[in-house]
Amino acid sequence: MTLWNLLFPGRRETPAEPARDSGGISQRVREVVDALDDLEPARARWIASFAYILGRVAHADLEVSDDEVAAMERLVIERGGLPEEQAVIVVRMAKIHNELFGGTDNYLVTREFDQNAGREEKLALLDCLYAVSSADRSISTQEDSEIRVIAGELHLDRNDLLQVRSRYRDHLAVLRSKESPDPPAG
Repeated sequence: MTLWNLLFPGRRETPAEPARDSGGISQRVREVVDALDDLEPARARWIASFAYILGRVAHADLEVSDDEVAAMERLVIERGGLPEEQAVIVVRMAKIHNELFGGTDNYLVTREFDQNAGREEKLALLDCLYAVSSADRSISTQEDSEIRVIAGELHLDRNDLLQVRSRYRDHLAVLRSKESPDPPAG
């Protein structure tokens, strides 16, 4: 099973484009993708679902910033153990999939992660979700809400959520608006 099929179940893989330059860039991309295809299937599924869920939160406010993409790539490298070139491809695929099909696959992908991850991995994912959403120094209410939904889908309790969320308190948009109210009209 290819990484494409893991990220895009039921969707046909598009044919590879011919090389556009003599520098072999298309060939290099093919080599990276082939290396991803060689991953052990369970590990590939874990990485694909991890990246997808990160993208789910980044896309919750319908804007994925460059800072959020960079954070996702860093986390896929660190947590997924992938080299940078592979992490970039996985994150781009997850980002595109969330933009195109997010709502239909969100629960299914998160449920698979839930079934294949232990409690510590779920808590680590929760921390990663807040790290991605705070990468642009503000966690929108939509992102925060989506993380709450994901925590529920991962069968984490409210205390787990609040403990992780408290580490990102300074970035929560909902708290910022309460701490700095609008000046009185007049």
